[in-house]
Amino acid sequence: MTTAHRQSRFSRVGTLVAALTSLVLIVGGCASLPESSSPQAIGSLTAGAASTTPPPPASGREPDLLLRDFVTASAASANRHQAARQFLTASASNSWDDSAKTVVADKIDLLTGMRTDTEAQFTLRSNTVGLVAPGGDYQAGAGTVDSNIRMIKVDGEWRIDELPPGVVIDRSQFFGAYQRKSLFFVDPLGAALVPDVRWVSGAADQMADQLVQLLIDGPKPSLAPAVSNELGNGVGIRGPITKADGRTSQEAIGSGGGVRIDFGGLQAVDAKNRELLAAQVVWTLASADIAGPYVLLADGQPLDNSKPDGWTTADVGTLDPLASPENDVGLHALVSGRLVSVDDSGTTPVPGYFGTVENLRSAALSTDGTLVAGVADTGRPAPEPSSALMIGGYDSGAFPVAEGQSITRPTWGVDNNAAWAVIDGTNVIRAARDPANGQVSVLPVDAGAVTALGSRITDLRLSRDGVRAAMIVDGLVYVATVVRQPNGTYSLVSPKAVANGLGSDALALDWSTGDAVVVVRIATDVPVVQVTTDGSRLDALPSRNLTAPVLSVDASTTAEYVADSRAVFQLNNNDPAGDRYWREVAGLAGVKATPVLPG
Repeated sequence: MTTAHRQSRFSRVGTLVAALTSLVLIVGGCASLPESSSPQAIGSLTAGAASTTPPPPASGREPDLLLRDFVTASAASANRHQAARQFLTASASNSWDDSAKTVVADKIDLLTGMRTDTEAQFTLRSNTVGLVAPGGDYQAGAGTVDSNIRMIKVDGEWRIDELPPGVVIDRSQFFGAYQRKSLFFVDPLGAALVPDVRWVSGAADQMADQLVQLLIDGPKPSLAPAVSNELGNGVGIRGPITKADGRTSQEAIGSGGGVRIDFGGLQAVDAKNRELLAAQVVWTLASADIAGPYVLLADGQPLDNSKPDGWTTADVGTLDPLASPENDVGLHALVSGRLVSVDDSGTTPVPGYFGTVENLRSAALSTDGTLVAGVADTGRPAPEPSSALMIGGYDSGAFPVAEGQSITRPTWGVDNNAAWAVIDGTNVIRAARDPANGQVSVLPVDAGAVTALGSRITDLRLSRDGVRAAMIVDGLVYVATVVRQPNGTYSLVSPKAVANGLGSDALALDWSTGDAVVVVRIATDVPVVQVTTDGSRLDALPSRNLTAPVLSVDASTTAEYVADSRAVFQLNNNDPAGDRYWREVAGLAGVKATPVLPG
């Protein structure tokens, strides 16, 4: 596959969310109102999209109007929010820490307090939908943030003299001024790249510098325990990032002519780790539409002597974060309690145990398609366990490894040798198969951070890189980090709610890309949505052709499959946004089935 093809594929995925109907939501905190008087609301700020260069303060502007102008100008982050600093006094500009945080709000009310001829006090009350921490880490949530503002007259003009750290920005301005980009770090096995979504702003010619510096700074805190970073440990950049031939110009780096980066601090780094470093840099830049070739140097010499003219995405193709290994295995389905393979002409039972029984409630294929984990109905009356977790080969027998009254649909780890499931809503287990002798050990997963959120986990799906888990807990959607402890056990840590505005309980979910999850809602008006792992976007997927209720979902980077009340349908992610609708899967036409993809 060509570099251009892969980059356009990144573009399609990146613009998919923006093309759909937004349901976005997001974080908050509270402060106190001014004590001088009882504030009175004087209206809401309804800012439009940020202009490239906000105008300077207008002469003779009333303080409330000037404050509105300041909020609008705050969307322009260039040169440490220089456009917004024009509205501050010299002392306030010197002390204002604009980098502390960025509050994203869908409504900003302006409340007035005490006012004299030379001083005025206001409160900006923000109905927040998110908070962007330093480094572009978006944190979803909801709440109210109050920002106390003091204004004074300077040479006859009102200026802001006191304000809290950070920036308050209207949501529409935020999405106009900031861009969602993925950094890539390395999974524990050194076999996959893990996306770390950040929101960045600034001119196009600064994008490569920003992204590489963010890579050097490392992963966000919630992800750090589960990944490694080849750009850490003293790695830095020697000189400016330029075009591949060393030229600098006003044209954005990466818009043509490739990229040249000279790293320092790699003297002791071996060839394997240099390749991982290259993969991190190449895929981070390629996913941001910064075109190669990527000339990567170490202390002025090629990072790899075999690539003196630069790297391409093909050179690190084995670590392609958008690869779809499930395409090699193909679509399967549960039909009448048995596992079948699906093609355009119909279905064929798989050759082993899972294709002969008729009591399966759910099933999951390992990524390479060689193993199957399934939940079987035991047929035993209560209080005996009614469900059994079965593990076996695709074309051979199977044996039970766990029992319970309920067992969630299994999900496979990235190494193809461990299936995860939740027993009776609270006990997360990992059934690990020893590839040397085929023996399976069932070990508990420390999920205390998740079970503290609610009473029951009803779905759990591991990301393809194995570093995150998406879950439904009491109808709410969470994403947690998967951490392997030194003793070989696993923990689910730092769970975050990512679909606070879902408006209806979640029924099922699966990973679409490494940073997006598809969710089936119980509600029938918008039955399927897609949410980003940082919670910044929650968007409706098309509903055309679906008949409520939608019962299940399985997804890949290229398509989503759902089972509704009639049949199994497919949504192709490569279709133009205006032409995307659910098409019935030909091989399952008129068949009640549950789609099954690897993972």
